Amino acid sequence: MQISSQDIAAKVKADFDFNVDKFPLSGPDGLTTPWYALFRSDTSEVVGNGSVTSRYVPHQTDDVLALVDAAGEAFEGKINCSTHFRDGHYVSIQPTDHERLKVYGEQDNVWPRILINAGYDGRAFQATMGYYRDLCRNLAELKRVEGTTVSIRHTSGLRGHMDSLIATFNTLKESWAGLSDIIRQLQNEEVQMIDFLNEIYPQPETDTSKRGVTVHKDRTEAIFKRLQSERFRSNRPAMGSDYAVSAWEAFNAIQGYVQHDAQSKKGFKSDFDRILRASRDANVRKAESLVMTLVA
Repeated sequence: MQISSQDIAAKVKADFDFNVDKFPLSGPDGLTTPWYALFRSDTSEVVGNGSVTSRYVPHQTDDVLALVDAAGEAFEGKINCSTHFRDGHYVSIQPTDHERLKVYGEQDNVWPRILINAGYDGRAFQATMGYYRDLCRNLAELKRVEGTTVSIRHTSGLRGHMDSLIATFNTLKESWAGLSDIIRQLQNEEVQMIDFLNEIYPQPETDTSKRGVTVHKDRTEAIFKRLQSERFRSNRPAMGSDYAVSAWEAFNAIQGYVQHDAQSKKGFKSDFDRILRASRDANVRKAESLVMTLVA
């Protein structure tokens, strides 16, 4: 359901109702150091993975809201969003005025999603055009598709750069057409799933521990179970003895396994954390590299 821009602003402010403050770090006996750390104003938790210098200016909720507002302007105000915080602000934006892309029949549909990453890691903010796949509830990215990721300068006071931000999100909006073309091509390319899986998760060596063999076996079974379930629910034909599937299915089987099925570390079990974990996972990125060679 589409909500108004005022409601979206209220949601972002409510979800991120705290500041990130910078305080100096001291050595033994109060010894002065040139380093600072970032802390949440509501919980006093440390933010980020290291210290910062006196020149570092942490961005705040209003800067994130400027990004969301700019995305709304690019999509004519027709967006929904969800938020998350882990050493930075994350926002998933759904452009509600875009029609779904039918990849296969009536069941395997994808929708555009923009994931904004405003971290406290000293790097530029990033906004990436990804997709939400109805069939398996995946929110995924194909980062190797040209034009689907844009960088935004990490700074405070983004509200004063709205024209530039809107232009950036307009550029990102246009990338959906190219991403849709790649998805269609992946659906039309065939891979042997067993060979594909062995490229990503090689067979254990003969001297591998019993636990290593069990982990490999359980992971393989979980991925095939996910793949077979999705083929059934999308009305695709049953896999033959050669285990041939589309490159689109193969990539999503790996991505879906990492996002939904793989064991998660303590504190990383929320839906949004799983999305972020899959987007950074080396095996997901390897799967993407493999399928992208087919459509290069």
